[in-house]
Amino acid sequence: MIQKKVCMIGAFAVGKTSLVRRYVSGIYSQRYLSTVGVKIDRRVIATLGEEITVMLWDLAGEDEFHSLRTSYLRGAAGYVLVVDGTRPRSFDTALRLQRIAETALGDIPFVLALNKHDLAESWRLEEAAVEELRATGWHTMPCSAKTGEAVDALFADLARRMLEAEVPPRG
Repeated sequence: MIQKKVCMIGAFAVGKTSLVRRYVSGIYSQRYLSTVGVKIDRRVIATLGEEITVMLWDLAGEDEFHSLRTSYLRGAAGYVLVVDGTRPRSFDTALRLQRIAETALGDIPFVLALNKHDLAESWRLEEAAVEELRATGWHTMPCSAKTGEAVDALFADLARRMLEAEVPPRG
């Protein structure tokens, strides 16, 4: 069986742990649990005729007191940048973290998860900024850890792209 490491990165309290819990266990809790360091979960995904064990590394959020430990990124085949749609500063943090991840890992598959879509009426993200990223090839997905909206699709898309990245180009 194929194993792939996926890192969950983003600002403090954007919903990284909630997305992982929803994806791995199918549950959501209103109780806030701050991640200290890293927490690792796994789930098997079937895609492109393969079964992949995705090792989800839920990294502590970045804020003014904690910065991303790039040593946790080593060996990742993909990552999920998580943004809280109700907090525009988390979008700016994600852009900065993406540059750090790309420097550490190179050009590997990732998804920008626009979390808390269940609160879309309270979103404060500029759609033009998100659209700009899409135009440059970024994969973005509105999702909700609370309702489960698009959570499975987000990880399925990333798993498929990680597998495709392994296949050498023909020609």
